[in-house]
Amino acid sequence: MKRFLTLNALGLAFGALFLATLGAQAVAGWHSFNDQQVAAQVGTIGLGDYVVSTDYAVAVAENWQSEFLQFLLYLLATVWLLQQGSPESKQLDKAGLESDEDQMVGEHARPDSPAWARASGWRRHVYGTSLALVMGTIFVCSWLVQSVAGWAAYDEQRLQDLRDPVDWAAYVTSADFWERTLQNWQSEFLAVGAMAVFSIYLRQRGSSQSKPTGAPHAATGIEG
Repeated sequence: MKRFLTLNALGLAFGALFLATLGAQAVAGWHSFNDQQVAAQVGTIGLGDYVVSTDYAVAVAENWQSEFLQFLLYLLATVWLLQQGSPESKQLDKAGLESDEDQMVGEHARPDSPAWARASGWRRHVYGTSLALVMGTIFVCSWLVQSVAGWAAYDEQRLQDLRDPVDWAAYVTSADFWERTLQNWQSEFLAVGAMAVFSIYLRQRGSSQSKPTGAPHAATGIEG
């Protein structure tokens, strides 16, 4: 068990943090929702009802879709785009998809390489893009959940205000939807860009996301 925890500590730690904050978000959102209900002089709901409500669904989904969009774009951008001095960038002569030898696929695969890396044709192609495909799928699914849940919550509020509801197409082209969406996107893009640039000049000793403390500022694609 100790060896398992040691070898999986990063994933387990962030998994625990995810579950803890997801639960805390549910409790905090429930209290906030009920405060609004009291202010509007309508009935409050229980925690279980809030967790399956559109308000909670849209709050969770709008953050998920922005996070996975960030990872998707970063995965694809770092194939071709370089940043001199950043450990987040590939080395300056490695732009592009790289050779089969560099990627250890096909005849250049090692004995312990994944089976689909040793395969040919569509299987190698799918495996070579599998991370982006999964990130993209989760982004699209989260975006759809956000749009549907947000639409339901938006129409519910309009009905409470004695206004006519709108259809899904009208909601996803509305200012309300894109204001909620873009406020998440811009923060993700800022964080990723800041990490790529700050890591040129700043260090965190022992982190795989930082260059070694003594590495030159111009050293690119080196992690310590």
